[in-house]
Amino acid sequence: MKKSKAKSMTIAEASDFFDEHDLFETGDVKEITDIKFSLKKKKYVGLDTELFKKIRSKAKRLYKSEDVLIEEWLTEKVG
Repeated sequence: MKKSKAKSMTIAEASDFFDEHDLFETGDVKEITDIKFSLKKKKYVGLDTELFKKIRSKAKRLYKSEDVLIEEWLTEKVG
C-alpha cells in the first residue's frame, strides 16, 4: 500500500482493507520488542461534584488536565 493511498482512505475503506490484509504486508512496518516503561501506582480519591467542576474549569483555562492540576497543587502543599 502506498502512503498516498493511505491518506485518501476513508475509515470504512481502511477497515475493509485490514479485514482482508495483514498489517505487516505493507513492508515498512516493523515489530517493536524493546519498549521500556515504568508504571506509577496511583490512588484515586473522591471529590465533591461541585468542587470538581471548579477544578475542571480552572484546568481548562490553564490548558491542563484535572489530574495534572490537582497533582501540582498537592505537591506544592505537601512537598
